[in-house]
Amino acid sequence: MGIPVFILAGLLVHFVFLASIFDIYFSSPLVHGMTPQQTPLPPPAKRLVLFVADGLRADSLFELNSNNTPQAPYLRAILENNGSWGISHTRVPTESRPGHVALIAGFYEDVSAVAKGWKENPVEFDSVFNESKYTWSWGSPDILPMFAKGATGDHVYTFCYTAESEDFGAQDAAKLDTWVFDHVKSFFNSSRSNQTLFSALNEEKVVLFLHLLGIDTNGHAHRPYSKEYKENIKKVDEGVKEIVSMLESFYGNDGKTAYILTSDHGMTDWGSHGAGHPSETLTPLIAWGAGVNCPQEVTSQLFEDNFLKEWKLENLKRMDVNQADIAPLMASLIGVPFPLNSVGTLPLEYLNNSDHFKAESMFTNALQVLEQFKVKMSQKKRTTLSFLFTPFKPLSDSEQINFLKKARVYIQQQKYREAVSLCKTLINLALEGLSYYHTYDRLFLGLSIAVSFVGWTTYVILVIIKTHTTLIKAAQSNNKESTGPVYGFTFVGMIIAFFLLIQTSPWTYYVYCLLPVPIWYAVVKELRVIKDPAANLWSLPIGQSAGFLLICTLGIELLVFSFFYRSTLTVGLLVFAGWPVITQLWVQAKRTTLSWTLLCVLLAVFPLMPVVGREPNIPLVVAAGLTTLLISCFSLASFSRSKNKYQSKEDLKVYFYQMFSIALSTYVVSSTHNSLKNKQGLPVFNQIISWTTLASSSALPLLSPTLLFQRLFSILLSLMATYLLLSTGYEALFPLVLSGLMLVWIQMEQEALQHYGLSLKPKLTVFNFAYATDITQFRQLHLDDIRRSFFFVFFIVTAFFGTGNIASINSFDPASVYCFLTVFSPFIMGGLLLLKVVIPFLLVACAFEAVQVTTQLSSKSLFLIVLVISDIMALHFFFLVKDYGSWLDIGTSISHYVLVMSLTIFMMLMNGLAQLLTTKRLELSRRTKHHST
Repeated sequence: MGIPVFILAGLLVHFVFLASIFDIYFSSPLVHGMTPQQTPLPPPAKRLVLFVADGLRADSLFELNSNNTPQAPYLRAILENNGSWGISHTRVPTESRPGHVALIAGFYEDVSAVAKGWKENPVEFDSVFNESKYTWSWGSPDILPMFAKGATGDHVYTFCYTAESEDFGAQDAAKLDTWVFDHVKSFFNSSRSNQTLFSALNEEKVVLFLHLLGIDTNGHAHRPYSKEYKENIKKVDEGVKEIVSMLESFYGNDGKTAYILTSDHGMTDWGSHGAGHPSETLTPLIAWGAGVNCPQEVTSQLFEDNFLKEWKLENLKRMDVNQADIAPLMASLIGVPFPLNSVGTLPLEYLNNSDHFKAESMFTNALQVLEQFKVKMSQKKRTTLSFLFTPFKPLSDSEQINFLKKARVYIQQQKYREAVSLCKTLINLALEGLSYYHTYDRLFLGLSIAVSFVGWTTYVILVIIKTHTTLIKAAQSNNKESTGPVYGFTFVGMIIAFFLLIQTSPWTYYVYCLLPVPIWYAVVKELRVIKDPAANLWSLPIGQSAGFLLICTLGIELLVFSFFYRSTLTVGLLVFAGWPVITQLWVQAKRTTLSWTLLCVLLAVFPLMPVVGREPNIPLVVAAGLTTLLISCFSLASFSRSKNKYQSKEDLKVYFYQMFSIALSTYVVSSTHNSLKNKQGLPVFNQIISWTTLASSSALPLLSPTLLFQRLFSILLSLMATYLLLSTGYEALFPLVLSGLMLVWIQMEQEALQHYGLSLKPKLTVFNFAYATDITQFRQLHLDDIRRSFFFVFFIVTAFFGTGNIASINSFDPASVYCFLTVFSPFIMGGLLLLKVVIPFLLVACAFEAVQVTTQLSSKSLFLIVLVISDIMALHFFFLVKDYGSWLDIGTSISHYVLVMSLTIFMMLMNGLAQLLTTKRLELSRRTKHHST
C-alpha cells in the first residue's frame, strides 16, 4: 500500500471510528407517529405565561443579600404567599438550546444537536407551543425561531431583537430584558385597537413566552457574583411584577392565568456553562396563578444539600423536578395535549386541583409515554429477524393492557392515589423500555467497531515491522500469495451484507459491520511478516521483553489517566526531567540536560494550576508578551552573531514585524479589557488589529529563513501574537515554556542519537528544513524511536490539558475572544476557541517534524508508531464509554473518546501543516526586488 493510499485509508478508518460513536451513543431518541393524548377534564387555566431567565442560577435567585433582604423581592413574596417552588435539575450539556427544548418540548436532545446550530431543528419535534392555540414569544433570535419553525400551522409568533444586540461588551446587557418587557406591554396596548388580536388573546390554550437573555450575557461578561448580574436579577424581578400586573388588569383579574418562572441552565462562578457542575445544573422554578398550589408549610424536609437553611426556606415545601417535567406541567395547566416526544413526568405536587383531575392527568401522561414506547418497539421489531428479537419483558403487550385496565378501574372506583401510583410505575417502565430499544443494537455495533480497532492497530504494527525495521528478510516478499483468504473474507462479507439487508438496516450499519472484513484481510495478508520477528522475540531475554512491555503499558496508562486527572501530566513531566540521568545522557551533554530538566519542571507546574478562564489576570498576559519580546531580542542577537548571517534585510524585516505584532497584541489585550471593564465596548481599532494579526500569523513564518532554529523561532512569534489575543490569564505563558522545552527536546534527541551510536551528530545551527527531505539519508527504526513517538503523544496531550480539561472545553467562556468580537456568535467564537487549542498543538507538531528530520527518520515511520499509541488509547476510551450513571459521567466518557479520536485525525493533518510551515518559503519581496533592477 503506497503512502498516499495508506494515509487516505487511515483517515477514512478513523473518520468511521469517530462517526460510529454518534450513531451508537448520540443518535436521536425521537420517534414519530404517536397519537396526541389530552386530559379529558377542563383545565384550570386559559393561558400560561412562561418566563425563562437565561443563565439564572437557583442560588442567585433564592439566596438573601448580606442585609437579609431578598435578591428578587417580588418573586420571593410570590413563593412565600402565592405559589409553589423548587429546583429544576437540568442535564448535560447545559446550553441554551437543549435547555429550552427540555422545558418546552419535554425531552432531552441528543448532544449532537448542539453542534447542528442554535436556530435550526436538526430533527422535527412537538412542543407545548405547537400544541397551543396561539403562542406569542419575545426574546433572542437564537432561541425563538427554533420553536416557530418546528410548529405546524401559523400560530407561533416571534418578536426578536437583532443578533447584534447580544453584545458581551455592551454597556448594560439588562437592556435585552427591558426590550422584552417593553415590547410585551406595547403589544397588549396595541391589541385594544386591533379586534382580531384582542379576540385571539382572549382565547383558551394561549401561551406567552418571555425569553430573558440579559442575566446570561451579564454572567458571561462580569461573572455571577458581579454587581451587574445581581442588578439584572432585580430588573427581571421588577419586569415580571409589571407584566403580571398588566396581564391581570388586561384580563380583568379573571383568575385564569398561570405563571411559571425558570431558567434553561445555571452558570459557574467564572461565568461559563455547558458541563455538569451543580451551579450549572440547578435552576430555579417558581409557579403561581390558576391551577397552581399555594405555599405548603412543613416542619422538616429531607434534602442532601443545605440550601433550605442557606436560603431561609426550611418551612416552605420545596418540590424539585427534572427539567423535562415542566413541559407536561404547562400542558396540564392549560389543557393542551402533552408534547408527543415528552419524557417528563407530571409533578402533581404543583397542581391545585381535584384528585380526579390529577389521576386523569397522570393517566394521560402514562398513555403519552407508552405511545412512544410502542412506536419504538414496533420500529425495532420491523428491522430485526423474528427469531433474534428480544422484547422488553416488563412491558409485553399483555402487561400494557393490564396496567391500563387496572389504572382505569382505579379511577372509576375513585381510588385516585392508587391510580396515580400505578401510572407512575407505568411511566418509569415505558421510559426504561424506550432506553432499551434505543440502545438495542449498541453491543452489536460496539463489538464491530472494537474488532475493526484491534485489526487496524495490528495492521499498522505489521506495516511498521515490514517497511521500517530490519526484523524481516527481504527474500520473503517473493512468496506466492494464496487466494484462500480472498474467497474466505469475501464470503464472510457477503453473509454480513445479506444479514443486514433482510433486516433493512440503515446504511451506516453496513459501514460499521463490513469494515472489519477488509481490515482483517489486510492483517492476514501480512501475517507472514510475524514469523521472523516472533523468532527474534523468543531469542530475547524474558526479563528485557517483560520490562519493555511494562514500560510501554505504564506509559499508555499514564496518558489515559491524564484525561481524568491533569496532575498525572505533572508526574509524567517530572519523570521526563529525570530521563537523561537514568539513561546516562547527562554525561555527554550537561548544559542541555540542565535546560531540559528545568523546563520539564517549569512545564509540570501548569497542570497543577486551576482551569483557565476562572479568574482573568490580564497583567500576566502583558507579562507574557513582554517576556516574548525580551527573548526575541536575545534570539536575534544570537542569530546575528552566528556564522550563518542573514542573506538579506528582508529576513530581518520579517522578525522585526513579528516582534512589532507581539507588542501590538500585548497592547490590544490590555486596552480591550480596560475598555470592557469601563463598559465602553470593544474598540474598532483593536478589533481590526486582532483580525489582521490572525490573518498574517499563518503566512509570516513562510517568509523567514528555513534554517531550523530561525524557522521555529519565527513560527513561535507568529503563533504567540495570536495566542496572546486569545489569552485571559496564566495560559499566555504556556506556549513560551512549551516552545522552550520543544527546542531543547530537539537537541536532546540529537544527543540520544549519538549516545546509541545510530548517527553522527549534525550541527543543528546550520540545519536547513528545505534540504532535509533526501530519502537516501533515512535510517530504519530503532527501539528508542518508540520512546521518541511516546514523547510526542505525551507533549500533544500536555498541549491540550496543560491549561484546561474536558469540562473547560464543554464550558463556553467567551472572555477569550473579546479582542476579536463581543457580539454573541457561537460558531465564530467556537472557531476562535478551537484555534487557541490548536496553537500549542502546532508548536509540538513543528518540533516533532524537526526531530524526525534531524534524527534521519521518514515522517511516515515515526508517525505510524504515534498512530499505534493513540489508537490503543482510543480503544481504552471506547471501552470506558458509559451509558449509565450521572449525565456528567456519560458526557465526559463520550467526550474522552471523541477527543482522542479527533486527536488522531488531527495529528495526521497537523503533520502535513507542520511540514508546510517548516519546509516552504515564500520569496515574494526578493522577486519583486529582482524585477525592479
